Order: sequence, then C-alpha cells, then structure tokens
Amino acid sequence: MKWRAAAAITCVACGVVSTDAVQLTLDRRALDEAINIGQSRIESERRRFHVPYRVRVARSPIDWIDVITPFHRVELAAEMNARSGRSQFGQREALDTLRDVPKQIDLLIEMSFHPLNTFVAVPSYQVDVILPGNRHLAPQRVERYPRFGPRPESPGPALPTPNASPEFGGGRPIVGGTMIAALDGSSFDPTQLVDVIVLDGKTELARVAVDLGRMR
Repeated sequence: MKWRAAAAITCVACGVVSTDAVQLTLDRRALDEAINIGQSRIESERRRFHVPYRVRVARSPIDWIDVITPFHRVELAAEMNARSGRSQFGQREALDTLRDVPKQIDLLIEMSFHPLNTFVAVPSYQVDVILPGNRHLAPQRVERYPRFGPRPESPGPALPTPNASPEFGGGRPIVGGTMIAALDGSSFDPTQLVDVIVLDGKTELARVAVDLGRMR
C-alpha cells in the first residue's frame, strides 16, 4: 500500500508542474516536485512531463531540440538515478546537480546526417538565439558529440555520456550527433518566445520558435 500512496503523491506533483515560465531559481518545493517526477514509477507520467521540452524541427539535418532548464535538469538526474537502481536521490543531490550550472539553460540539438555523408567530425554548425526586439544571444559554449549508430529510444533527452566528447569519428562513419548549446538563463526573460537558429556559416539550416512559457 505504501508504494500506491507514494505513486498518488507523485501524480499530484506531476499534475501541478505546469507554470507560466522557466524557473531559474528552484526553492525546496520545486526541487521536491522535480525529484518526485524523476522517481515516479509511472512511465507515462515521465513521458508526458518531457513533451513541452522537446521542440520538433524535422528539417535536415536537425531532428529536434530538447530544452534543459534547471527544473528539467534535476528531474533528469533523479530519473537517471532511479533507472540505474542507485540510492535515494534527495535535495542534496539535486543541489549538487545545479551547483556549477545554477541558471543555465541547455539546448540539445539532435541531428541525423545523410547516410552517404563524408563527415570525419561533427560539423561546426553555429547556434544563434533571437530574443524579442531582434536581440541576439550567443551561447556561452557549444559542445559537439558524434553518434556512430542508431539513436537509442528514450522518452526524454538522451544525454551524451559525460567526458565522452570526441568530435572526430576515428574512421567510423558518423550517422548523427548532438550539439549542446549552453545559454545564460539570466540573460533573457524566461517567459519569452525565442527563435533558435542553426547555421552552417551564413546558411540557415533550421529556425524554430521555442516557447519558454510552456516549460518550467
């Protein structure tokens, strides 16, 4: 019976996570809500949670963009912890997850390349974020991770393995990749609708609107 009560509490938490804007600073309640979602026994709840954070692009070579906010980052860490069967994930671990990136928003840009591509490295595509008033926000950094085989199925973002960031394929065919563009969340209004543009030099590969007001 205890697990049913816990699941019910988690469902309540999942039901109240909708908000009007990205939360750049998480209080104790927000941390607990993110942890409860990540540790939920109900797979459909976690899948539903991830939906607003994935922005479909479907314009070659860009498949989609996953937006990782501080709240989303804690949920992902708690979810990964639960899937691995490790010990309890609490507020201390959540704060550790945010320690080096307290107000960072990451854009995970997922790509698939043409099967006959001749890339020996992940292309050096650029990322530009257009804020209201036609203001430009450049990422603090962009990291590039190659993919050498089929993309694993995942209800949420498939984060690259930490410290496994070779940009070159070492002779293996590169079939896709992930670019991670790190943004300073305090540089813009977290309620805004912004445009994310992926560029190859001066050529615009894709442009998509990201509604931060739908996320937390």
